Amino acid sequence: MENYLAVLLFSFTTAVTPGPNVIMITSSGLNYGIRKSLPHYLGVCIGLPVMVAAVGLGFDVVFHEFPLLHEIIKVTGILYFFYLAYHVATASGTATRDNKTTPFTFIQAAVFQWINPKAWIMATEAIAAYTTDDSDILMQVYYITLAFFIMMFPCTALWLFFGANLKKILKNEMQQRLFNVSMALLLIASITPVIIELALKYFP
Repeated sequence: MENYLAVLLFSFTTAVTPGPNVIMITSSGLNYGIRKSLPHYLGVCIGLPVMVAAVGLGFDVVFHEFPLLHEIIKVTGILYFFYLAYHVATASGTATRDNKTTPFTFIQAAVFQWINPKAWIMATEAIAAYTTDDSDILMQVYYITLAFFIMMFPCTALWLFFGANLKKILKNEMQQRLFNVSMALLLIASITPVIIELALKYFP
């Protein structure tokens, strides 16, 4: 692809900037540490490129044909985000010791991409912007997916290590609880546009 540098830059900036994945992996790093967060980390790093590939290969056509399915996923995603926000807010910051809560599994993190609004924007915008009708669509989707695969690992690792090292700054449980509540509020804020969109559509 002639503009592959642009694809790499796009995948880097969208992967490294704050969003639901960043909030969740940072919180996981703080509350569970790097080792226990590795399945979550791998689920994000592999799950999002798989989603990009699926969208590029026409999976989004299914939602155009069956728009109600997309609406159901949106509503389910909103409810799940509230559950996750509660899960994050109530983490004590000592989860690695008391085992009251558990980090995301690989499957949970991978599936999470399908209800993550930012992941949808990343996937659809990348496919729309960097594919053309006059070239092999399969190869274009392959290269775009590869760009995300390359960038997700270091960008997600950056936030995981950042979260894990926050323990050096947030030295007591109260500070860690306040951080977790802040992350929960940011998680809810990240889906506010989707909530507003659905509210205006069904309750004009």
